[in-house]
Amino acid sequence: MSDILLEAHDLSVVHATPAGDVRALADASLTLSPGEFVVLVGPSGAGKTTLLHVLGGIQPATTGTVRIGDVEVTSAPESAVDRVRRDDLGYVFQSFGLISALSAEENVELPLRIRGVDAGERAARVGHLLERVGLAAHAKQRPGELSGGQQQRVGIARALAGSPRILLADEPTGQLDSHTAAQMIDLISSIAHDDGLAVLLSTHDPSVLARADRVLEIHDGVLRPA
Repeated sequence: MSDILLEAHDLSVVHATPAGDVRALADASLTLSPGEFVVLVGPSGAGKTTLLHVLGGIQPATTGTVRIGDVEVTSAPESAVDRVRRDDLGYVFQSFGLISALSAEENVELPLRIRGVDAGERAARVGHLLERVGLAAHAKQRPGELSGGQQQRVGIARALAGSPRILLADEPTGQLDSHTAAQMIDLISSIAHDDGLAVLLSTHDPSVLARADRVLEIHDGVLRPA
């Protein structure tokens, strides 16, 4: 068990609606280990984003537990959850989530500024990450001056800025053409295998499945091995 970075048991999310309770997750359990590239597949509305949000401490579970390291995220004080999100988790969004007024390097630098990292270390870390994602030449450009694939690369670099142990990627290729999407999957796969991160990536794209170390499938909130 010592090599497990994230462990979730019996996660359920239930939303109350005028028409009755809607179950977005139903007793979902999984583990993530270092260096593992896990792909989560399922149709729209199946519960992929809900699961990633619960695992990332963004959304509470109705029942069940999530443990990251020695912190049980589902029951810990908000201050402890904040530390886990800051120190252990990186999150990549389908919509890129960049700040339009900031350059690529400033977007990547932002998490380090929030953590109080000194200027010299920030500059070195940002330079290394932009080089890693192939955007060193675009450091000064703002999101509006970059292609969709370039913006997502900035998003990945920003997610890695805090040296997380776990990377959660929610449909990161959903807005990209097939060629750019394949490049993005190559990059994310290498991050898992070369850097030893545990990566969970949700997708609609069946071509990604061949790259996965393990595939999970979710339908109507029910999670199972594919």
